[in-house]
Amino acid sequence: MTRLVVDASVAVKWLVPEGHADAARRILSPNHELLAPDLIWAEVGNVIWKKWRRGEVPGHAAGDLLQDFRRYPVQTFASRALMSTAWGLAERYRRSFYDSLYLALAASAECPLVTADLKLYNQLKAGPFAESLVWVEDTPRA
Repeated sequence: MTRLVVDASVAVKWLVPEGHADAARRILSPNHELLAPDLIWAEVGNVIWKKWRRGEVPGHAAGDLLQDFRRYPVQTFASRALMSTAWGLAERYRRSFYDSLYLALAASAECPLVTADLKLYNQLKAGPFAESLVWVEDTPRA
């Protein structure tokens, strides 16, 4: 079984049809063990809320999407336990604390972070995270 840290940019694509959704859904294989900091719940909820505010998701569907997300097989880890490492990464690499929590978990779990956040990917793909950062379309098939 392949362990992968997934960020909210990937998880949202499981719920809402948008670019790279098919690649994101391929990650939902029984051969993948999916990990995320517990921050993912708030981040996905906030993205759904923004889509609802912009009229991209009808009000009655927004709550259903959040309930659906709870059923996905993501093992979450307490952000509190990752805070020191995440802060060091945020400070050193000038990344948001949110992004750094995902990076800290990937480092701690010794597995790749899969993202659909092109800005994050492009900023980190050539640096020290090159080996542990995977673009959603490049995730190995299970």
